[in-house]
Amino acid sequence: MNYIEIVGHCLGRPYYETNNCAIYNADCLAAMRSLPGMAINLTVTSPPYNIGKEYEQALSIEEYLLWSENWIREVYRLTSPNGAFWLNLGYFSIADRAKAIPISYLIWDRVPFFLIQEIVWNYGAGVAGRKSFSPRNEKFLWYVRDQNNYVFNLDEVRDPNVKYPNQKKNGKVKVNSLGKNPSDVWQFPKVTSGTNRASKERTPHPAQFPEAVIERIVRACSNEADVILDPFMGSGTTAVVSLSLNRRVIGFEINTDYCEIAVNRIEAFLSKRATAGVQPPLF
Repeated sequence: MNYIEIVGHCLGRPYYETNNCAIYNADCLAAMRSLPGMAINLTVTSPPYNIGKEYEQALSIEEYLLWSENWIREVYRLTSPNGAFWLNLGYFSIADRAKAIPISYLIWDRVPFFLIQEIVWNYGAGVAGRKSFSPRNEKFLWYVRDQNNYVFNLDEVRDPNVKYPNQKKNGKVKVNSLGKNPSDVWQFPKVTSGTNRASKERTPHPAQFPEAVIERIVRACSNEADVILDPFMGSGTTAVVSLSLNRRVIGFEINTDYCEIAVNRIEAFLSKRATAGVQPPLF
């Protein structure tokens, strides 16, 4: 019995299930507490920021931080010995103290994982600032369970855009033939909306990540057949990317409308793959 089947045994029938994928319309904290631990290879997620979005329940700052600590500790319990946790967090305001304080500043001591690195995603376009610089980035925190034993597939994500690819030192080419190591600042366009400028992958979800960002994370920090978790599945980007890279994926999403968005994306991806004649892996 693989882990997706074990999850089904613990939680019952999922909202949606296909080969190597199960999505549950459930509160992730309650669901994760029912699962056996140390089996998730990689978690990639972006929880609500507590800034008044339609999918959020308003909490005090302390309530939000405690809630964050609780669900992150469950992710830690579920993570395999060499597993990783990629967390996207934004900013919120604190009256008379901060217009936009990074949430990561407030939870650093509540996360049991070891922090490897902060990655800055620069998306190049957005709201124009009037009394501050225009915001153009989001942060990802890359955590691991064991600082001495974790997956990092650099060759899977090397950047082929090398300025001097044939540069030599002592007669040998200096640059890896696959490309250079990407920096900790990633340049990927946002998923845009609008009648004339909407991205091809755009869905009705109000906070959708581009697949290219998640693809780099999944390629770098997991292997084929690994189990990927997204506790806040949203529009299903993590699921689509994970399936396209031959991973297993489990998602939790409390909003039924967003579950439907994710399911439609997954079904569209599977249909396109079948039309192309590509067979899904049977792990």
